[in-house]
Amino acid sequence: MRKKADLMLEEIRTLAVDPDPGGALQRICDLMRDEVEHYNWVGYYIAVPEDRLLALGPFSGKPTEHLKIPYGRGICGQAAETQETFVVPDVMSQSNYLSCSIETKAEIVVPVFWRDSFVGELDIDSHTVDPFTKWDDTFLNEVVLVTAPLVAAILGPAEGYLS
Repeated sequence: MRKKADLMLEEIRTLAVDPDPGGALQRICDLMRDEVEHYNWVGYYIAVPEDRLLALGPFSGKPTEHLKIPYGRGICGQAAETQETFVVPDVMSQSNYLSCSIETKAEIVVPVFWRDSFVGELDIDSHTVDPFTKWDDTFLNEVVLVTAPLVAAILGPAEGYLS
């Protein structure tokens, strides 16, 4: 798995130099969803700190009704509030889970920081119960380091993600 992670990270680094941050994040989401079998929905939520909410950014998977999530609400909102990674092996065991799809069984949310500021999250849903391992944690933490400048670049409403 380490070799697969290294190859994907190399491709993600290549995609991350695109001058269009939203397009780059979209291609990165598509790549991860295509390449990791248990990643059924991959997306970024962009922090809107002045409103204490997250706004849906680029994603790959079925559309979600959760376009804006207040801090503290759902797994993504909890991660925004605590600024810590949340791994939920079985979403049915969480009273604070916001259902995006009846197929979702597990979720991992990794906060994204840029220059010591919380700028967003990488959210992964899986149709498998308890699929996330140390490999996912290590890999996704590396992904957010690479993609943090892209997430920070689309904080403004001019990109259309926050409108």
